[in-house]
Amino acid sequence: MSDVLVEACVTTVDEAVEAARAGAHRLELCVDLDVGGLTPPVALLDAVRAAVDIPVFCMARRQSGFVTAPGEADAVARDVEALRAAGAPGVVVGFLTPDGRVDEAATRMAVEAARGLPVTFHRAFDHTPDLLQALETLAALGVGRVLTGGGPGAARDHADMLAELVARSAGRVEILVGGRVRGDHVRHLVEYTGAREVHARAEGVAAVCRALREI
Repeated sequence: MSDVLVEACVTTVDEAVEAARAGAHRLELCVDLDVGGLTPPVALLDAVRAAVDIPVFCMARRQSGFVTAPGEADAVARDVEALRAAGAPGVVVGFLTPDGRVDEAATRMAVEAARGLPVTFHRAFDHTPDLLQALETLAALGVGRVLTGGGPGAARDHADMLAELVARSAGRVEILVGGRVRGDHVRHLVEYTGAREVHARAEGVAAVCRALREI
């Protein structure tokens, strides 16, 4: 399973460089991880892209919550356009309605603003009431990847749901497994679920990559 892709969540140039050296195949760049990650400045994207030779997907998010705030969809669409223009090869977004379902209108705006770039729906997904239905909704909207732990919290606690999501998504949406993914269990997680992509924080990437190389 050495072909499992590892995405590292990073917030600085130094973290990006270290993650790439550790074996990460792709980065998710954001700022303010204490609120789950927000849109990074274009200047930071430029600096990271100059420092590493792997793809740098960018978060496009304006607030700490998942429910779409007034005007947020327009603001995020503008962020997506700016990040695309700056050379980001993919973006990460996520919007929910007040009842916890995928905000289809806001998500569609982001996908359209991406103009063909890969769009990842982040872990807002895990707070929807029906993950399988949410997956179908996102597939229909043109979202190419879902970052999910199979539910709130740690991915290792939702392995059965992750396996179901991988099975249901085959050939349509990539399941990117994230949620406290660590080197001591990532091997079992990918073997059990069939996932081909995993997401880890910068500080855990080296152990995750090392464990996957040992498979």
